[in-house]
Amino acid sequence: MYSKKVLDIFKQPKNVGLIKNASGTGQVGNMKCGDIMKIYLKIEDEKVIDAKFKTFGCVAAIVSTDIACDKIKGKTIEEALQISNEDILKEMGEVPTNKIHCSILAKEAIEEAVKDYRKKQEKLEKLENKNN
Repeated sequence: MYSKKVLDIFKQPKNVGLIKNASGTGQVGNMKCGDIMKIYLKIEDEKVIDAKFKTFGCVAAIVSTDIACDKIKGKTIEEALQISNEDILKEMGEVPTNKIHCSILAKEAIEEAVKDYRKKQEKLEKLENKNN
């Protein structure tokens, strides 16, 4: 059903955890299957320097989120947004068809975390402009 690589990542995901005072946080979920993914980003100079996750879900959900975090580390925000669910699936290898949606959720979690980061940046800019 799952490749050895997927099972190995599932057993020891590298990016599980949270980032305190994250630059951006994104959470998505799928009510049908019950998967909930939360990605935390640490961003400096518009570059993702760290990414962590907490996922409640199946093997594919956890592995998709771990791979997504790996893929965006060291990338600019714009490069991170270019990562597709196909890129995540390619890294995973063969997965059951009914689990492909997990890679889409991981991509959406990245997008939500970037939106959160941008909202925080806008608030900071407004505060700075107000104080000047």
